[in-house]
Amino acid sequence: MPELPTLSISPEKAFFIAAKARQFDVKDGLTDPGSGSNASDDGMRSVLEDRTDDPVRSELTSFIHDLNEDEQIDLVALTWLGRGDGDIENWDEIRAEAARAHNTRTARYLLGMPMLADHLEEALSKFGRSAQEFEELL
Repeated sequence: MPELPTLSISPEKAFFIAAKARQFDVKDGLTDPGSGSNASDDGMRSVLEDRTDDPVRSELTSFIHDLNEDEQIDLVALTWLGRGDGDIENWDEIRAEAARAHNTRTARYLLGMPMLADHLEEALSKFGRSAQEFEELL
């Protein structure tokens, strides 16, 4: 079996992003945009709404922004690998394309992908890693 490529981003960081992306993905559109009540008054429904000031979005954006450039490139490449844009054997090409496309909007780009968590977990499984290894970290 050929040796697996080395990742710049740690699997722990990638799985953390996947776990937070799952929390973000379950958000729903605004159900009561004019509501002035707090979460406990409305049965906690507002915590499941996708709002611009969403704390999960803010945490994910900040976390991705704080990654170094190589980690961000790997994160995008992992996402592409997980969605089927190539195989592990094509990692160098996938990563090179992610490096060419890299810009300052990595977080916005990734958070716009509805299946980000699935893509990351699928890609990491190709590297022999599973989410169960990291559940205690999440």
